[in-house]
Amino acid sequence: MSFESLGLAPALLRALAEQGYTAPTPIQAAAIPPALEGRDLLAGAQTGTGKTAAFSLPLLEHLYVARRKPTQPKRPRALVLTPTRELAAQIHENVRAYGKHLGVRATTIFGGVGINPQIDALRRGVDILIATPGRLLDHLQQRSVDLSHIEMLVLDEADRMLDMGFLPSIKRILGHLPRQNRITWLFSATFAPEIKALAGEFMRDPVEIQIAKPNSVATTVTHRVHPVDADKKRDLLLHLLENDGRQTLVFGRTKHGADKLAKMLEKSGLKAAAIHGNKSQNQRTRALADFKSGRINVLVATDIAARGLDIDQLPMVINHDLPMVAEDYVHRIGRTGRAGAEGLAISLVSHEEEGLLRDIRRLLKQEIEVVPVTGFEPSRPLRADGTAKPVQNQRPQRHARRPHVGSGNGEPNPEARKKPRRRRVRNKQPRPA
Repeated sequence: MSFESLGLAPALLRALAEQGYTAPTPIQAAAIPPALEGRDLLAGAQTGTGKTAAFSLPLLEHLYVARRKPTQPKRPRALVLTPTRELAAQIHENVRAYGKHLGVRATTIFGGVGINPQIDALRRGVDILIATPGRLLDHLQQRSVDLSHIEMLVLDEADRMLDMGFLPSIKRILGHLPRQNRITWLFSATFAPEIKALAGEFMRDPVEIQIAKPNSVATTVTHRVHPVDADKKRDLLLHLLENDGRQTLVFGRTKHGADKLAKMLEKSGLKAAAIHGNKSQNQRTRALADFKSGRINVLVATDIAARGLDIDQLPMVINHDLPMVAEDYVHRIGRTGRAGAEGLAISLVSHEEEGLLRDIRRLLKQEIEVVPVTGFEPSRPLRADGTAKPVQNQRPQRHARRPHVGSGNGEPNPEARKKPRRRRVRNKQPRPA
């Protein structure tokens, strides 16, 4: 199948050819035809399969080629809601690339940067608005944006938005959109019951598309666990990075931990940077740009980067800490092995994380190879199934009780234990007169 067979306009086909795209991915081939027909979509596919193009191309076709309605220069006609700033910036970049021959008028709205430049862009007029829910609500409260002419709504990474607590915000935003004659597409890597319940509230007879089983990862990704004691994780991470040299995305659990890892790697001579929610948007944008261009080799991130980082041919992802929620492992690993490329996912696992590893294996329904690294073998090895082996050649500790006096055989004397303490009372005699 080719993009030509999907019925896209020549201007879009030309832009795709310039981007080097020749054939649609499965999610694109399944989603674009019903989207072009104006059907609502409930579409799911694993990370890295081309979901952004699956909604961006038909969106541009509707707005710029069909031109069924006159444009409203100062009122957006399409709204794309997404959970993170990085994902919003990525979608904006893709929309501009696909619509370069159509005169795209698109802008992004997200927090972490000044609101006044965004207000100026909205005043100049925009057709496609790509926004995070929180900052969009700020604009609605200031009445700097009018959503009453929205013809198309896209919810991208809907599961992540629910995880981040955006459901009330999404419902408030939906209240500002027209109810009639609106096309709605919901794209997500996973389908929780809450997603389908949300879809049932505001979608009309949606076409449901599921390309891969829920919570699956690309088959081109190799999973590997290196068991290690918690206090040796940083040394093992440095050992792996120094001996590999490939561009690597490292995931930590906390913002403070990500900063400490990045500083440690820099002191060791590696080019590294950290990206997380406490960084300003300029810092996050610069770190991601440096990573994509190769100016830095290691990007240390929290789960904020698990969605929205689109890096071509990223060879390796390392989990310095396992995520607390097994589904987040899927999204972390989705940064590698994209578009059919091979990828390597390494997790450094201490015995304190055995339960998290079991949850991940249960979610993926596949084995994960456990490979000890010479010189970093843990004091408590992991079995292949992720459970801890008992420590060998060590007798179990017995907590001996001190025998009570009078027991006679070294065992506690129940009578002595229960015997109440008597209070000594002196027998007072009356003094003689």
